[in-house]
Amino acid sequence: MSTEVRVPTLGESVTEATIGQWFKKVGDTVAADEPIVELETDKVTIEVPAPVAGTLEAVNVNEGDTVEVGALIAAIAAGEGAPAKKAEEKPAAAEKKPEPAPAAAAQPAAKSDMPAAPSAAKMMEEKGVSADAVEGSGKRGQVLKEDVLKALEKTGGEAKAAPAPAAARAPSPAEDAPREERVKMTRLRQTIAKRLKDAQSTAAMLTTFNEVDMKPVMDLRSQYKDLFEKKHGVKLGFMGFFTKAVTHALKEIPAVNAEIDGTDIIYKNFAHIGVAVGTEKGLVVPVVRDADQMTIAEIEKEIGRLGKAARDGQLSMADMQGGTFTISNGGVYGSLMSTPILNAPQSGILGMHKIQERPMVVDGQIVIRPMMYLALSYDHRIVDGKEAVTFLVRVKESLEDPQRLVLDL
Repeated sequence: MSTEVRVPTLGESVTEATIGQWFKKVGDTVAADEPIVELETDKVTIEVPAPVAGTLEAVNVNEGDTVEVGALIAAIAAGEGAPAKKAEEKPAAAEKKPEPAPAAAAQPAAKSDMPAAPSAAKMMEEKGVSADAVEGSGKRGQVLKEDVLKALEKTGGEAKAAPAPAAARAPSPAEDAPREERVKMTRLRQTIAKRLKDAQSTAAMLTTFNEVDMKPVMDLRSQYKDLFEKKHGVKLGFMGFFTKAVTHALKEIPAVNAEIDGTDIIYKNFAHIGVAVGTEKGLVVPVVRDADQMTIAEIEKEIGRLGKAARDGQLSMADMQGGTFTISNGGVYGSLMSTPILNAPQSGILGMHKIQERPMVVDGQIVIRPMMYLALSYDHRIVDGKEAVTFLVRVKESLEDPQRLVLDL
């Protein structure tokens, strides 16, 4: 008896995934709950475990194929040593969609008993397209996203229904072409690119700068880091101080913690702080939830957990959702100054940078101080310049006098 392996529910608003890597091949023995395939979504990479122990008898999709939630991707023959079937040479019809035959212009679309794919249903609702006006090309006539796009093209639908094609790349010189390597972008990288471009196109983005003397925080950290680690089981870093300073500033300047929804402004009476983490597959932003209610020790523990999960590819969908403000630390890579891009729909992102000793004037004397440039990028549609500057000054004040964080000043 065979057990089907299907694409699991991938989280809110996620309807598709890309087959990243098969860990097993047809004929291999698998244990229950052993990962057999990796799926890449537009948010995280997840592993699909075997539902039963047995032998992988069929693989229905190839690496790089796009599959929808619920799609059949493999089959397992239950029981150890079960005979394996020969792998299908072509993916199942549900995953490898044939091109629909051109229909006569006067013919209405055939009615299917299959509900439209989630991505197609969402697009039809957004564009006001009737299901009767779309001819499905999927299994048993199911309407797919591609079918809706084709229907919009025929009826002169909105131009934004289909992404504009990228400009054609000029051919490489003959002597350079053999030395080039073409690699398909992962779904995560495609999503990063799209969201960053969307943020620039949608928000009225502006960046304001300041600098902070890190000596008070560094002295406090040096004095208590051993005792802190002994008591809390986690190292005392800079992110705990910065996150706490940000939550204090957000309470005073709530617009930086808000977002725009149409003609409304949604103010968040909580602080879910996204912490940008670089991984081998790209930038991800796990979220420290309710950071405003946490101590520095609790923040450090949660950041440590999220950072390890990100590097190991073990972040859950819940770890990635709901952020209200983001902190990005380019200083760990040596960046002296940058203008971070908003993580839409958030209205603010703080960029941390490299700590570098510079001559500063203190009480009329030139002294050497460990200085860091801070950058706040914000959405000028909702955050005024005065609010942005005040927010960044409050962060600076908290870091240069860290006792303020303890006393909630």
